[in-house]
Amino acid sequence: MIYRDVRVPAENLIGNPGDGFVLAQKRLGPGRIHHAMRWIGQSQRALDMICERALSRYAHGSLLAEKQMVQDFIAETRIDIASARLLCLHAAWHMDKHGSSASRTEIAMIKVYGTKMLYNAIDRSIQVHGALGYSADMPLEEMYRNARASRLVDGADEVHKVSIARRTLKEYAAVDGFPTEHIPTRRAAALERFGDLLDIEVLNS
Repeated sequence: MIYRDVRVPAENLIGNPGDGFVLAQKRLGPGRIHHAMRWIGQSQRALDMICERALSRYAHGSLLAEKQMVQDFIAETRIDIASARLLCLHAAWHMDKHGSSASRTEIAMIKVYGTKMLYNAIDRSIQVHGALGYSADMPLEEMYRNARASRLVDGADEVHKVSIARRTLKEYAAVDGFPTEHIPTRRAAALERFGDLLDIEVLNS
């Protein structure tokens, strides 16, 4: 689509001239949370298909549901969905309370975790269904392609991870000498601070 000689009346402007990128970024935050909600729903659909197949398919002397590897798939998927749901709720709460700009870390976290959770849930469901799951006779094949794309759209996962790491590192500072948790240093500091109390305790014992 190509625009030529396009003019927008001043009264139709949203925000100030030059603010387009900022407005777009503000819209992306809530959009990513909305995507995460859909990913949770799709992952639940994949889990539903795993469980139905596991209870229906008999192979090598038992139902798939009785095989420990399939049980691991079910457990891991349910844990992932529950974790993603809590991350999504926290990101939405944080955005409501502090705004999208102040919630960039929380939004990035659910974007990264949500896409990985979705991809893994669908991947396990395909594995349990075998060739049927990989065919176009099941919705998993299309879900799988879309799940892979979700790790690229709205910013690649790697970009979000870098953002999370950089903001997290701003909460810390370098130290001179030994690390903060160096046990001999902490013990010496504790003795210096509470040594007189230890002496009293020894005398009273």
